[in-house]
Amino acid sequence: MSYQEKKILTNMLSGIVVLVAYYIYAFGRYRNGLEDANDLKCWAGTMLLFIGIGVVASIIIMIIFHILYAIAIAVKQRNYDDKEINHTIEASMVEDEMDTLIGLKSSRIGFIFAGVGFVAALVSLMLGQPPFVMLNLLFFSFSIGSLAEGGFSIYYYRKGL
Repeated sequence: MSYQEKKILTNMLSGIVVLVAYYIYAFGRYRNGLEDANDLKCWAGTMLLFIGIGVVASIIIMIIFHILYAIAIAVKQRNYDDKEINHTIEASMVEDEMDTLIGLKSSRIGFIFAGVGFVAALVSLMLGQPPFVMLNLLFFSFSIGSLAEGGFSIYYYRKGL
């Protein structure tokens, strides 16, 4: 598995953890009667909190990932000197034209998911659903779009463009 695939899987895993944590926290509070369906300020605050948690978690996880990746390469090449090990690490992290094309193609798919979710959120309001349904549809569609982007990136790395 390439560096790019490992990086994408790591990002996807952190996104799934944040999404599950949001679901458990927000809907647990809603089921227990601690949040009202019409209290948009509370729902928006919860979403902003988990967006912040997701950003911080992604940064920390990527730092740990890069450290562990460098250690793994150093262990595999323990017979080489530091200069050759650093060259191997840097060479594996270089993004070429194929990486850029895969990123663009999978981003387009992620944006399609987000766009469909946005339209679904607007339709939910038109059908008389409470505003918290719209907010959660937006949140989940952007999250699913991000996960789909990662999934299709891995697919394109495996199968080719």
